[in-house]
Amino acid sequence: MIPDFDRLVAAVQKNCHIADARHARGMTLCTYLLAMREFYRWEAGIAPGAPLERAAVGAWLNAREALWETLEGEDFAPLPVGDEEFAPFEVAAINHLLAAHGLVYGAGVGRFGRPHFFLGELERHEVRDGLTVLVSGREHARDLGALPAALQGDTAFVRSEALRQWLWEKAEAWMMKRSPGPMAEALAAHGFETDPHAALERMLAAELETAILHECGEHAAGRLLGAGWEERLACGSSRRAEILMRAVRDHLADSLVTLPTLLEREAWPSLLFWLANLDGMRRALWPALAGFEIAKVGAGKTALPAMIRRGAEHFEHVARRLLAVDDQAVEALSHDVAALALG
Repeated sequence: MIPDFDRLVAAVQKNCHIADARHARGMTLCTYLLAMREFYRWEAGIAPGAPLERAAVGAWLNAREALWETLEGEDFAPLPVGDEEFAPFEVAAINHLLAAHGLVYGAGVGRFGRPHFFLGELERHEVRDGLTVLVSGREHARDLGALPAALQGDTAFVRSEALRQWLWEKAEAWMMKRSPGPMAEALAAHGFETDPHAALERMLAAELETAILHECGEHAAGRLLGAGWEERLACGSSRRAEILMRAVRDHLADSLVTLPTLLEREAWPSLLFWLANLDGMRRALWPALAGFEIAKVGAGKTALPAMIRRGAEHFEHVARRLLAVDDQAVEALSHDVAALALG
């Protein structure tokens, strides 16, 4: 292990706390409470779905909010790595030193300008079509948001521990209602009814690959759209305009790489899970896929490929249209999504 490992973990976790102090209260109450419950579960090392002691969670939540009050105004701390110190967003330099110790560090700015940090154990390192993919396992420090995957330039960070948590939340939400549809079919394909925890690990292996494919798709979309897209996202658009732009790029990425690859591999459970999570702005932009039934005879091998090809063409056109107009026009389009939708 790297020298002064505990100091490094403490510094990363402090920056996570500062980011949470500044941004956590911007969540809706329901999202905030769910995220805090799962964050407590992670810190306490409690397995997904295991019962939690309400009083313990409440006391922890109060203590965490009190800690945030003391940190909200602080600057992010430098990170000690060996004999050197680095600014917290010097990700490439930090990972250059950490790789030899089997560690990976992530830092970046996500949706609505929220910083994210994590420090985990490096499970895999690979290169796909010019994209470096770093897959982390057990995490030693993280913030409340815990993004399962993120793209930074030519590097994708995919976090299996965060992805496992997200998958369990999706499965748990379905198990409360047990509605028929693609989520039910995806979970059944992994055997959730008989052994949820074993099924979760099978699903994690499948969806880890889907997450990598999506980041490869975002990388490909970035090459098509150029640096102007990221500059536009970073310029402080309204929340709704940012949601629109991210949803358009997600669809372009998935149409270019994720969906064609899953279809070629006949990875039906992952395709079903993708359809089950088509919601919000993404659903409004591609309503033709919202009710698509892969189970229909031949539909997955005939109608779906044509829809994916149309998606790649359509969402590249939409993305270029968004780049060509000013912020005010993008804001207006975010309130008239039907004008951009692929029906």
